[in-house]
Amino acid sequence: MLEIRDMVCAYGSVAALKGISLDVKAGQLVALIGANGAGKSTTLRAISGLVPPSAGSLTFEGQDITGARPPRVLASGIAHCPEGRRVFPHMSVEENLNMGAYLRRDASEVAGDRERIYADFPRLAERRQQAAGTLSGGEQQMLAIGRAMMSRPRLIMFDEPSLGLAPNIVEQTFAIIRRIRAAGTTVLLVEQNAFAALGMCDHAYLLEGGRIVLSGPGTELIANQHVRKAYLGG
Repeated sequence: MLEIRDMVCAYGSVAALKGISLDVKAGQLVALIGANGAGKSTTLRAISGLVPPSAGSLTFEGQDITGARPPRVLASGIAHCPEGRRVFPHMSVEENLNMGAYLRRDASEVAGDRERIYADFPRLAERRQQAAGTLSGGEQQMLAIGRAMMSRPRLIMFDEPSLGLAPNIVEQTFAIIRRIRAAGTTVLLVEQNAFAALGMCDHAYLLEGGRIVLSGPGTELIANQHVRKAYLGG
């Protein structure tokens, strides 16, 4: 579904990605793990068109999206649930959800999808007219996920979805991600909680210093001594 080949990205003179290649197959949940600054978020931002690659290629469902602007990437079927939720704080819950569908023109189906989001997240339904900035962290995460799903993505990317959440809300969030995948949406997950990410993924990539140094099924990476020592507490 998604193919990245020899992708290089830089912020000014600082290279964040140094020629990475990875694949995401349709229906998979693929995890990117690594320390802060390894290049995980940059990878998602490059796919979304927020950071243009300086070399390499990106292909989604056979279509070259290298250097494509974010609206084209979204229209192609890729949604990005960013780090820190980034809801529109002064807009209502419902207005935030509508923003997720801003490229769509099928108003009746958009309304139906919005009601399905409310059915999946009853707390959002209760707060549909409430300003998003007044929601709890967990509720904002639900809203960010719902907003991303409003575009009807075939691939959804999550960047640190557990960041800053209470442990019980973290488990709820991971359960939602597993449910999204089970319903048929492909998932690319960046997550600091390496043990949780590896435990729920089909395939994983370890990024260190802007390079992929290890890849394989999540169970294999959990058993790898380097991964266990550096990311799983021994």
